[in-house]
Amino acid sequence: MAETRDIYITGCGAFLPGEPVDNEQIARRLGAQHDAPGSRARVLSANGIRTRHYAIDDDGTTTMLNEELAAEAVERAAKDRGVTIDEVGMLATGTTQGDLLVPGFASMVHGRLGGGPMELLSSSGVCASGMAAFKAAAASVRLGEHDMAVAVGSELVSRTLTARRFATGSRSTFDAEFLRWTLSDGAGAVVLEAEPRPDRTSLRVDWVHTVSYAHEHPVCMRAGLDGPVAEVGRTWFDQPSVAQAEADGMLRLRQDVRALPGLFQVGLREFVALVRAGKFDPAQIDHVLCHYSAEHFKADIFRLLREADLMIDEEKWFSNLQTRGNTGAASIFVMLEECWQTDRFQPGEQILLIVPESGRFTFAFALLTCVGPSPSGAPLAVAAPVETPSPLGEPAADDNGVVRWTVLELAHVWSDLERRLAKVPLIRRIETGTATLGDYQALLLHLRQQVVEGGRWISRAASNFSVDLFELRSAAIRHAAEEHRDYQLLEEDFCAVGGTLAEIRGARKNIGSEALSAFMFHQASQPDPVDLLGAMFVIEGLGTAKALGWARRLQEQLDLGDDQVRFLRYHGANDDDHFEQLRALLRSGLIDRPRAERIVRTAAVVARLYTMQLAEVDDAA
Repeated sequence: MAETRDIYITGCGAFLPGEPVDNEQIARRLGAQHDAPGSRARVLSANGIRTRHYAIDDDGTTTMLNEELAAEAVERAAKDRGVTIDEVGMLATGTTQGDLLVPGFASMVHGRLGGGPMELLSSSGVCASGMAAFKAAAASVRLGEHDMAVAVGSELVSRTLTARRFATGSRSTFDAEFLRWTLSDGAGAVVLEAEPRPDRTSLRVDWVHTVSYAHEHPVCMRAGLDGPVAEVGRTWFDQPSVAQAEADGMLRLRQDVRALPGLFQVGLREFVALVRAGKFDPAQIDHVLCHYSAEHFKADIFRLLREADLMIDEEKWFSNLQTRGNTGAASIFVMLEECWQTDRFQPGEQILLIVPESGRFTFAFALLTCVGPSPSGAPLAVAAPVETPSPLGEPAADDNGVVRWTVLELAHVWSDLERRLAKVPLIRRIETGTATLGDYQALLLHLRQQVVEGGRWISRAASNFSVDLFELRSAAIRHAAEEHRDYQLLEEDFCAVGGTLAEIRGARKNIGSEALSAFMFHQASQPDPVDLLGAMFVIEGLGTAKALGWARRLQEQLDLGDDQVRFLRYHGANDDDHFEQLRALLRSGLIDRPRAERIVRTAAVVARLYTMQLAEVDDAA
């Protein structure tokens, strides 16, 4: 099986036809003489849309095809990336209603675009169809089937909302009026590649998740159906003629608004499941781009998340619904394009995309990480924190229940530590190739104040082990002997990059270092401080899993020699031996379940405090 590759959004484009139409013009454009009484004012008040775009003129005549909207968005995305359509290996499209019944929408867009032979995928549905196309395009590049793919979501719904369409047949009801005053036209596209851009930020696609709950819920949004249940004789194809189907109002898009609260409840269930599966941590999300049809529903979404204690800060949510309208399958790409063009995302930040679809309850989620180029122009990706394995690895086949539990629980601690480190500004700059010499000097200066005390608390811990834990006492003594001069390497590195001994020795511990040192001395002073194996897991784990990588990145970014990153290189090379000692101690038979729980608890505390120490480097500056 071919190896999978990282995948990046490297270009974005959007196209919104015509000039913006405000809420006074909307009635003239669509015609309001056939409204259900009071429906327009009611819907416009709830959805919060101030302006939108239509591919129809003042007479209600269509001015562009849906395929043209999509093609325009694709061309803009390609231009943004600086590539031609001939370089695209796959085109995946999503739309609610194409221009034709046959052939597929992707074929029509490809024909409009030109370019060379390419793989096509036409995703149909409603709002989530764009994300389904996105997932397929990303998968094709990830698997190595294509080096470049494009996903596009496009909607041209206005031609079905004009007065002419509502003047015929049965009187309009609120289920159709809701969508009439909510939906609008537009298209958005993204370019996907296996490498980030060398000249600007890219968005790494960490994962895409789509799921349907149609097995539990009836149709909510529909067209072509007489009533909410599909049965023989009740679809528009079963009518004597298309004219009869339209006269009966079957071709109007309809929305069962009463079912929408249930959509949000199911969406919350899926949101919670993704969090529990470790796919993302709400506390670590920097931006949320969520598609919703009305501002009114945003309050319901926020309420449900707060009740579940999973709310992401409200200021992190972005929507352009008010100014771009509800463009269905295109909405998430139209949002993404605006953020992309305004540099809303910064390297290291995580972006969560959410698209609920009311058609028959489908949901799409995606996690993106913003990746910056290296100063030299060579692409530099950010390591995906949630995918880095625990330095302890997996439980061994012959591990007993306590050891297995401990290894798995420490893996959870490690995953949380990785996510938190990814949010630390200094670490983010190192990982994304934007660290400065001042950043490296600050890192050394702040680490030294805590490291200088490391040998002391290890020695104190050794003195507090009873004879029953002689093996742990011996290990602590050996460890203290190996670690007590570490701070001297820090001082030498600091001087080698332009600092002075007086400066680094005279600096105060930052707040995080104060808290970490105080906690370590307190725990080391307790009888049989076996829980400090948890501290060893975190601190030595950072050495074995992170230090050498940070050293290499800093050397690449700042043109440093090996003699200027000795502390990081030493720990990257030697902490593997310490981890072997930790593995042996965990499997020594000395660790029962109560002691294991203490180890895991202390590991979690030290992980938080160590992250605080690094975060305070910027705050103390």
